[in-house]
Amino acid sequence: MKNLQITAYTQHFIRQQVMPGDICIDATMGNGNDTALLSRLAGEKGHVIAFDIQKQALEHTAERLLKDGCPENYQLILDSHENMMNYAKPDTVSCITFNLGYLPGGDHSVATKADSSKKAVEAGLHLLKKGGLMTLCIYSGGDTGFQERDAMLDFIRQLDPHKYLVIQSEYINRPNDPPIPVLIIKLFSEKQKVVS
Repeated sequence: MKNLQITAYTQHFIRQQVMPGDICIDATMGNGNDTALLSRLAGEKGHVIAFDIQKQALEHTAERLLKDGCPENYQLILDSHENMMNYAKPDTVSCITFNLGYLPGGDHSVATKADSSKKAVEAGLHLLKKGGLMTLCIYSGGDTGFQERDAMLDFIRQLDPHKYLVIQSEYINRPNDPPIPVLIIKLFSEKQKVVS
């Protein structure tokens, strides 16, 4: 088996999830790795919406998508991921991916924060269709990483088990606060009534 880094681990499940024609969201586009993967998987008839608050991230991602020959099925948005409800409708999105932390190779003082990330995950859960997948790569450390990690884990542990399946993995023998991969699968449609 390959030595799976956290992004490769979550991308394994993304590849199982996304089908041609799907709508997908990269909530934290960074350097465009997940955006490019989602674009290729969704294909020409699909649509990918990618968010970042840093212009540098949009520029790097646009270059990456062109270099990789990805279909022109994407929309790169300079906005916080917590506003994703303004760009997609509930029950329509197949896959949403998050890499929480800072832009690799970028300014470490500009990073995702617990409050906006929680709002973004909440918004994303409404946008996912039944059977939709959300992946979270939770990095800790830095100025706010531990606070964000603890807040996110506390939030997802409280998600209604009748509505969501939450799977948290961990690298138990790696030192220095290794990242935490999380999968969330939506079990219901926003249109249906959930019986507790």
